[in-house]
Amino acid sequence: MNPLLLEGLTDAIGFVAGVLVAYGLALVLGLDPMGQGYGARTIAGLLMAGLGGGIGLHLAKRWRLNRRKTAE
Repeated sequence: MNPLLLEGLTDAIGFVAGVLVAYGLALVLGLDPMGQGYGARTIAGLLMAGLGGGIGLHLAKRWRLNRRKTAE
């Protein structure tokens, strides 16, 4: 597989998975990232979803680097 395509796909999957996990966790904690207005609960939920996306992206990059090291 083309390395650039693999990088793009893993980044996208990691980001989306991280956002979805953080969104679900936010809902469990009583935060609503998709709520109306810009209340504290909505902002906290949005912040949590953004952090989840960043963490997912970071984990995807680490996975890719570990996969590259084991292939050598």
